[in-house]
Amino acid sequence: MKPFIYETMYILRPDLNEEQVEQTIAKYKDLLQEQGAYDLEIQHRGKRRLAYEINDHREGTYIQMNYQGPPTQIAVLERAMRLSEEVIRYLTIKQEVPKNTTPDTTAPDTQDQPEPLAAVVE
Repeated sequence: MKPFIYETMYILRPDLNEEQVEQTIAKYKDLLQEQGAYDLEIQHRGKRRLAYEINDHREGTYIQMNYQGPPTQIAVLERAMRLSEEVIRYLTIKQEVPKNTTPDTTAPDTQDQPEPLAAVVE
């Protein structure tokens, strides 16, 4: 099975204090690692105003996680987020891991070069 790169963005309730936010982040990080995720990178995006009201909240704390792993981990993570009272919205996207290919540097790139002008010989 091919590994995939995943990005999960989730929004936490704005009334959580910093300690509760860190505990929630650690909970989902540990959950992903238990499910086989690796190359885990977490970015705390801070508290921001929402574009529209969600569950009577006008603000939320944004957290972004980038990681790789098997597709089965997503169902477990999203189920935990759906049941959580701290998370007001989440979204996961995936990409295939790019293949390790190098561009062919031996062939000249002729698309960007103008046509040579013909010389007039008299």
